[in-house]
Amino acid sequence: MGWFLEHAWLIPAIPGAAFALIILIGKRMPRGGSEIGIASMLAALVLSAGAAYQWIEHVNSSDGEAEAVLNRWEWFRIGDLKVSIGSHLDGLAVMMLLLVAFISTLVQIYSTEYVRGDRRYTHYFASITLFSAGMLVMVLAPNMVQLLLGWEIMGLCSFLLIGHWWEERVNSEAALKAFWTVRVGDMGLLVGIAMLLSIFHTLEIGEINEAAASGDFDSKRLLMWAAVALFIACIGKSGQFPLHTWLPDAMAGPTPVSSLLHSSTMVVGGVFLVARLYPVFHVGLDMNILGQHFNLIAVIGGITVLIAAGLAFVQNDIKRVLAYSTVSQLGYMMMGLGVGAWTAAVFHIFTHAFFKCCLFLCAGSVAHTGSHHSFDMKKDMGGLRKSMPITFAAWIASTLALCGIPFVSGFFSKDEIIDSAKHNDYKVFYLVGIIGAFMTTAYMTRATYLTFFGKARGAAAHFVHELEHEHKTTHDSPWPITVPLVILGLLAIFSGYLNAAPFKWHWFERWTESAIGLPLGEGIFALPHPPEFSWTSAAPGLVLVAAGFAVSLLLCRAVFGSETSPLRGLTERNIALRAGHKFLVNKYYLDALYEKVIVHGIAYPISRAAYWTNQHIIDAVVNTVGKAGRRTGDLVYKYIDQLLVDGAVNGSGTTARGAGGALQPVQSGKVNMYGALLFGAAAVGGLVLVLVNS
Repeated sequence: MGWFLEHAWLIPAIPGAAFALIILIGKRMPRGGSEIGIASMLAALVLSAGAAYQWIEHVNSSDGEAEAVLNRWEWFRIGDLKVSIGSHLDGLAVMMLLLVAFISTLVQIYSTEYVRGDRRYTHYFASITLFSAGMLVMVLAPNMVQLLLGWEIMGLCSFLLIGHWWEERVNSEAALKAFWTVRVGDMGLLVGIAMLLSIFHTLEIGEINEAAASGDFDSKRLLMWAAVALFIACIGKSGQFPLHTWLPDAMAGPTPVSSLLHSSTMVVGGVFLVARLYPVFHVGLDMNILGQHFNLIAVIGGITVLIAAGLAFVQNDIKRVLAYSTVSQLGYMMMGLGVGAWTAAVFHIFTHAFFKCCLFLCAGSVAHTGSHHSFDMKKDMGGLRKSMPITFAAWIASTLALCGIPFVSGFFSKDEIIDSAKHNDYKVFYLVGIIGAFMTTAYMTRATYLTFFGKARGAAAHFVHELEHEHKTTHDSPWPITVPLVILGLLAIFSGYLNAAPFKWHWFERWTESAIGLPLGEGIFALPHPPEFSWTSAAPGLVLVAAGFAVSLLLCRAVFGSETSPLRGLTERNIALRAGHKFLVNKYYLDALYEKVIVHGIAYPISRAAYWTNQHIIDAVVNTVGKAGRRTGDLVYKYIDQLLVDGAVNGSGTTARGAGGALQPVQSGKVNMYGALLFGAAAVGGLVLVLVNS
């Protein structure tokens, strides 16, 4: 089969071992342990590339479906249930392994410059290495227990990394918010796994998918609830509505963490779970019924596309714009899975990773070099395109991909999702897709204008002034930052050609199709064939993309570039616009609902009940025990210590003193008296012997 495929378990094992080494000896290494993390990710990347190459050979040599490569060892046993650990390799897993290893390597190289001199430099690299290892463990999982292990490793590491600078309260609160919000969803994963075990009597993913696709199970209703429970976990992990609120707050962590978290790990985990267990969701939620225009996954994904894009318009923090963009694009992926466009949704995971990672790293580059560590676009950016040309070029390439401009990567994946929604009779979600494309282009045009065009403001103005004073025109970030930007910018443009429908290039589809039990259109698990590409079908979306750019550019120039524009301050003068703007700024009041209603309504009564219990029950018991102990101590002191113990000691002392006084005359110091006493004692002894022996 191939050495790399047979030994794929090494891919997560090496970063996992590197984490332990960084913790143990990282601080004694010349580069603080970062060299261990980078070396481990490079090793994982080489192994992943080898596995990808051998998988493609395996697919090309297969007459029909390319079977998954399984390597499993018994982990533990509970009664008749055997739980294994190992690797499950198919096209989906190989794609994710290569993606995670590649992005993680670039992010770690970038981090050596970005967090240089950080007070927890070593711990940062330990956590980010384990973070990638957790994602790799989940991707390779042959069963639900190993998947849960990788899932929870990522949850722990995201908490550590988001709260990396925990001394600032906003950062620690963001870490706690992310941890607890995702934990709410994770309850669904535990319940869903239990239901799958009850239905299929196994936890092996391949066996579960096969049984679900063939209809070889007893309870259709229980499968539906299992799919719902699992999808709740995906909602939390992938920031879908209504559990998306933690994701923008996660920007409190270092920018490389934001880049990795939002591109190829953590938030992609929920989408990956739906893709991996697609037969379970497809059959459980009746997605194969002809004429069905809605299902849970499509509805949640569609809502997420629009609500997140709307919030991106009112953000001043560049990272928060990108965070809401990520939420919106994750909505596209979920919507694609919901409308039956499995390949397009998975391909969007692939292309999105490159351009979104690049955009976050560009934001970090601007903050690191051009805006004095500020992420406020209105206050500290503007006019940086000439001063930071490499960062600007990478940003533009990635923005074009995100907006779905023809012939760059995002177009090939996102357009197929939108086209599939129309082709598969999900017309509402087709409209959602093209409206979302308009909104994406509009808010990214705004972010681009505020960051790189117009007049430099605040810290950016100071940066440009310093360059002019030094007679320089450009000063981009150091090479550990710019080299990853160039690589990712190129991939943002060209990665889409692996599955370019306009040119009838379908390599990605060929390499990954066996992961969902094709051939298409057979049995209870019947998927529609992908639609043929046509420019006529793509035209409405492209028109809206162009309109989004034009409208947003005109508004930006009017609002941010002209002091006399009547549009400036319009949201303050117009009641309706002010109310709408306030509604968006307050994030649809979902945080207020969660924190002031739900948390206040649940946590506060619990805390008050706990306080009352502490004061009136626990403290009462403790105080009673204390008082009883004090009284017991008083009694022991008075009667046992003073009367009995001290009395016995004092009595023995008095007796000894009296005896000593009585014997004192004997100790006279006169030899004749001692002789008389000795003679008398000998006489008494002799008399006793005579009496005893007579």
